[in-house]
Amino acid sequence: MNKRIYLCLAHMGGMEQNYVQEAFDTNWVVPLGPNVNGFEADLETFVGEGKKVVALSAGTAAVHLALLACGVGPGDEVLVQSFTFCASSHPVTYLGATPVFVDSEPDSWNMDPVLLEKAIQDRMAKTGRKPKVIMPVYLYGMPGRIDEIMAVGERYGIPVVEDAAEGFGSRFDGRVCGTFGRYGILSFNGNKMITTSGGGALICPDEAAKQEIMFYATQAREAYPYYQHEKIGYNYRMSNICAGIGRGQMHVLDAHIAHHRHVHALYRELLDGVDGITLLGNPSPRYDSNFWLCTIVLDDALKVKGEDKAYAAVVQGAVGGAAGVTHAVANPHTAHEPNNNVEALRMALDAAGIEARPLWKPMHLQPVYAAAPAYVNGVSEALFRTGLCLPSGPCVSDEDVRYIVAQIKQALA
Repeated sequence: MNKRIYLCLAHMGGMEQNYVQEAFDTNWVVPLGPNVNGFEADLETFVGEGKKVVALSAGTAAVHLALLACGVGPGDEVLVQSFTFCASSHPVTYLGATPVFVDSEPDSWNMDPVLLEKAIQDRMAKTGRKPKVIMPVYLYGMPGRIDEIMAVGERYGIPVVEDAAEGFGSRFDGRVCGTFGRYGILSFNGNKMITTSGGGALICPDEAAKQEIMFYATQAREAYPYYQHEKIGYNYRMSNICAGIGRGQMHVLDAHIAHHRHVHALYRELLDGVDGITLLGNPSPRYDSNFWLCTIVLDDALKVKGEDKAYAAVVQGAVGGAAGVTHAVANPHTAHEPNNNVEALRMALDAAGIEARPLWKPMHLQPVYAAAPAYVNGVSEALFRTGLCLPSGPCVSDEDVRYIVAQIKQALA
């Protein structure tokens, strides 16, 4: 193979260019315009359930505004799934609130509803106040036990904000993920199911909520003939050009989802019978994952060639190359890291031109959140130690999957 196979990149086509060209031809190159309106309408049709959608500059912006709309402020607590990317929890701190991390259950790898209720009861006993929001995440596109999480939220009168950034197009009991809670988060980063080159959206319960979100997303301006600000707002609206890309991507969304699921099915077929490697799949027919990323877990006893060289050298730059700016480090080890066999397999795949990455490091293990309350059961820590993400997405061919699995088998000792 003379190319590098990446984890997941959304695929672009000709429709996107048409919408973007229209934006230039009509001089709509600002954070509003026909493409923004059209993209929001397309998203509302897709998610259904009478929901309204606001297109924003990033999924992180959507998290921030959802929390703001739920009244989160200084001194509040927000119950956040620990097994996630930092964009789920960082906006909590933007608002001066404290994330309270809740561990996962082993079937879907998402927020454990039983542990969630225990966390609520304990926070109320310790602080005398209810947490303001519950935020489950659809990790790697896999739906969670959202029916049980919603029931817990209803029992205690706590709104649920669904982080469906990785789960666009996934369904639970036939219903689109992100439409169960008060708000739902979508992401259109370059590696998601569809892309606007960057960007996100917030699924809102009704038109009034949508208007309020747009107010805050456009600098919170009052209706005067001059700029009057009575509340703090943000510059979070999506540009008409980016929305044009999104409108084009909506034409291929179903094909992208189908391809991700096809890639997962091929991994399942080719890894069947390989002892010591387990591929995450839908726990039951109620779950219908988009399989944004295909993920495997390695048994502790599985031997991989080169384990003695794992963590022998410091990684130069971000894993994957194009993931952004990182601080250089002097020590290849941290207090919590994947097992040697996981790192050895990642290194072997990297040498073969295949990008693979460890699973998300749980937020309760991150140094920046060392002081945050956490309710853990060991599930996410065990998965982080033993798991790996494999390339998925529209740019990954059947030939690529066969090559990847062949390299995995070749790496086993």
